[in-house]
Amino acid sequence: MKIADTPNPPYFAVIFTIIANDDAAEDIEMARRMNKLAHEQEGFIGMEAAGGKLGIMCSYWHSLNAIREWKKNSEHKLAQESGKSNAFSSFKVRICRVDRDYGFGL
Repeated sequence: MKIADTPNPPYFAVIFTIIANDDAAEDIEMARRMNKLAHEQEGFIGMEAAGGKLGIMCSYWHSLNAIREWKKNSEHKLAQESGKSNAFSSFKVRICRVDRDYGFGL
């Protein structure tokens, strides 16, 4: 378990919150693939996630344009559709600008 190593602000966060369907276990491999693919995307900084029936994934990006490009990625689009039709009973996406970033023990 690791907290994402983020740069000095400003940068952007995408907070993706889901309520998983009971049979969503098969989509774990898809989530792993999206994690790997996001790491390869230009402008990606890092990611943190917590799972269970209520799952939250927060990814960090250098720019809004990088987030737009990630949303347009063809493999990501397929995963989005799979999530809507199979894995999630509901979800919400929030995009935020990070202006402050601090902590300890990092």
